[in-house]
Formats: sequence, C-alpha cells, structure tokens
Amino acid sequence: MTTVKQEKVRKHYDEISDKYDHHYDHAKGRCYHIHVSKHLMQMIPERGFLLDIGCGTGLFVEKYIADGGTAVGIDISQGMLRQARRRCVQTDFTAGTGENLPFADASFDAIASLLAFSYMKDPEGMLSEAYRVLKPGGCIAICTLGKKLLTRGIPAIYQLGDKLKINHVAAHDFGEHYFNEEEMLELFTGAGFTGVETNWCSFAHKGLIDPLFKFAQRVEPFVERRLPQLAYNICVKGTKPE
Repeated sequence: MTTVKQEKVRKHYDEISDKYDHHYDHAKGRCYHIHVSKHLMQMIPERGFLLDIGCGTGLFVEKYIADGGTAVGIDISQGMLRQARRRCVQTDFTAGTGENLPFADASFDAIASLLAFSYMKDPEGMLSEAYRVLKPGGCIAICTLGKKLLTRGIPAIYQLGDKLKINHVAAHDFGEHYFNEEEMLELFTGAGFTGVETNWCSFAHKGLIDPLFKFAQRVEPFVERRLPQLAYNICVKGTKPE
C-alpha cells in the first residue's frame, strides 16, 4: 500500500469513526465480529499483556480485557482512537502504524491484529516490528481477508464503490493486499516466527440478508471444519522462539 493509500485509510476512518461501532457492534455485525474475535482469542495466551495492531474502536481490546488480560492498542486513525478511549478508559491507545511500533523490545506477551493486516503498506516490516516487541515465547495472531477465488473480485467491487461515491464503512479502494496460506507462511517464517499455523474462518458475513445470514451461521462450523475453501478470513499464528 502506498503512502497515498495509507493516508486515504486514515482520513476515511477518521470520518466514519462514530459509525464504525454501529457496523461491527450491533445486530449481524456484532455476531460477525464476536465470531472472528473468538478465533483470534483461541490463538493467543489468556491474561497476558497484549498489543492490538489496527485496534480501531477497541472492540477486540475490550474482549481481551474482559477475559482477564491487559492491553494497549495502536491505530492510524485518531478518530477511531477517541472511540477506543471511551470504550476502554483504563487502556492506553497510541496513534501509529504497525510498520513502526513505538514500543520497547520484548514488551508484550501477545500481539493481535483483526481485519487490518491487508492495509499494511509493508507487511514484512510490520511482522519484523511485531517480532521485535514480542517477548521470547510470545505469539502473534492475525485474522484478515485471505486470497482465494471468493475474494478475488473484491478489489474491483471496492474500486467501483469509490467511483460511485458509495459511503460504506469498509468497502473502499485502499489498495489492500490479500495473501494465501503459502504466502502467509513465507511472511511469518521470514520474520523469524516458528510453529506457524493457519486456518480459515467466517462464512456468515454481516452483509448477507436474512434468512441467508442465519442459515450461514448454522452451517458455519461445518464449513470451517470441512469446507474451509468457502470461508474467507485467514487466521495465522506464529511464536517468537524462547
């Protein structure tokens, strides 16, 4: 992602920060966010010290704290951070990017990034920074839209949405980049992480109309277990060696 695209991301999320929670913390959006959050929570240690990269309005941080952990968040958007500070008043939130983390070496037990990795201008640099600020034995887990047949046409749809000036929380042309399992494995191992695991989640997307959404929810566990090619978010975990 170019610097121009990165600035577009920041400006957009500043503008829609007050609408973001309505998108992901109400009705179907809440069901979707809780579902992908659970996948990520299962990949990181409980009650540790967490860094959430691309923390948005603090939805994932809130869930991690509720389970007994502590956390800090970083996001490119000051508007999103204002919402996060209202949500988690005892938590520190910092403006910045995943490629340049303003934290000391070996600071965190875990790092999470939910639905933000595709925005990274320099994914290799982000993972290198994540490795640096993790404690030995700490782990990183991300969940992001993956590259597969079902997602191949999404950039074109987003570009069309921009041309038609459709004001949607997430559907904009930000020059996102998607990765498949092999590419994720290469990125994580190249950064030094070991024990890299990948799996796919999400079949019930909030954009589905009822009753399709409810049907997708019912069959989602089966799809994720037996037909992962129909799920569209890739979850990846890696560990920093002791």
